[in-house]
Amino acid sequence: MAVSAPAARPVPRPGVMEIEAYAPGKSAAPPGVTLIKLSSNETPIGPSPKAVAAFGSVAAKLALYPDGSATRLREAIGAKFGLDPSRLLCGAGSDELLALITNAYIGPGDEGLYSQYGFIVYPIAIRAAGGTPVAVPEKNLTADVDAMLAAVTPRTKVVYLANPNNPTGTYLPFDEVKRLQAGLPAHVLLVLDAAYAEYVRRNDYASGLELVATSDNVVMTRTFSKIHGLANLRLGWMYGPAHVIDALNRIRGPFNVNGPALEAGAAAILDDVHVGAAIAHNDHWLPLMTARLTELGLTVTPSVGNFLLLHFPGDKGRTAAAADAFLTARGLILRRMDSYGLPGALRLTIGDQAANEAVLAALGAFMRGSDG
Repeated sequence: MAVSAPAARPVPRPGVMEIEAYAPGKSAAPPGVTLIKLSSNETPIGPSPKAVAAFGSVAAKLALYPDGSATRLREAIGAKFGLDPSRLLCGAGSDELLALITNAYIGPGDEGLYSQYGFIVYPIAIRAAGGTPVAVPEKNLTADVDAMLAAVTPRTKVVYLANPNNPTGTYLPFDEVKRLQAGLPAHVLLVLDAAYAEYVRRNDYASGLELVATSDNVVMTRTFSKIHGLANLRLGWMYGPAHVIDALNRIRGPFNVNGPALEAGAAAILDDVHVGAAIAHNDHWLPLMTARLTELGLTVTPSVGNFLLLHFPGDKGRTAAAADAFLTARGLILRRMDSYGLPGALRLTIGDQAANEAVLAALGAFMRGSDG
């Protein structure tokens, strides 16, 4: 039998080079133009002053390793939500936690399911673990429980549900989430990605804490990057069954969260005043922006998050690509949706008053065909 010649250089294992790398939103404006960045779902009111003070208190301790168990942060989260700290795990953003979950439960030959327009990190993590990503068609840009259950096979190991979903801003009522969990085989892990939970103002929504507490195959991930305004620190947390926490602790890095992030997070999670201010800002601007953008002739997907998915007509040069170029030239940076399979849409984060008014004025000019 012929033996193939060795490669001339190290070669990644099969599947790695098939991964489409995550592309963050643009964060630069043309020279001489003031940048208004609305391409990432960051809070316009910034971090909690208490979190900033806690971050600064660690400056003299940068030579020391952080607490590898994130004890104080887990206790603060537990106190906030009434959870057992031993069932909490902290990570460098919820992205790291999603990767840990995937690496622990998916391998070659396994499948991970997610909704068609679900967070793009899911297929990246699945492929990186050697598994096969399966995108399940949605209904009206919303996850379809029946379709997800029908897509489950003996190879399915993890089902990922972003609720609310990024980039669509849609959500599943808690009864539907419970129906999804009840229909899954016991060995399949359901991951509830609740990164935008704090923004939701619907009575039929729940982040999943109750379901995790009463189930053996459900975990919930959260982040400090959104409403808490700590995106620069990369900090997230997860609530799950003891057996899942034990598994992930065996493969995570020993000091996977830095000390300043731990201290800032512990302060931020307990600052109800700051979180309330962020909620109030979003409650005012989300419906107002939806209405104003609709008046301009755009189709806006109803959102419960801190962002909106805008669909452009596509006629007479009024495409999403043309709008992106028009806005970028004026320093307004929105998020292209081509990588999600939504080339006719842009995602707009709710900004402060000045940013919101600026993007409304620019999109109004674009839709009128004006150079103003």
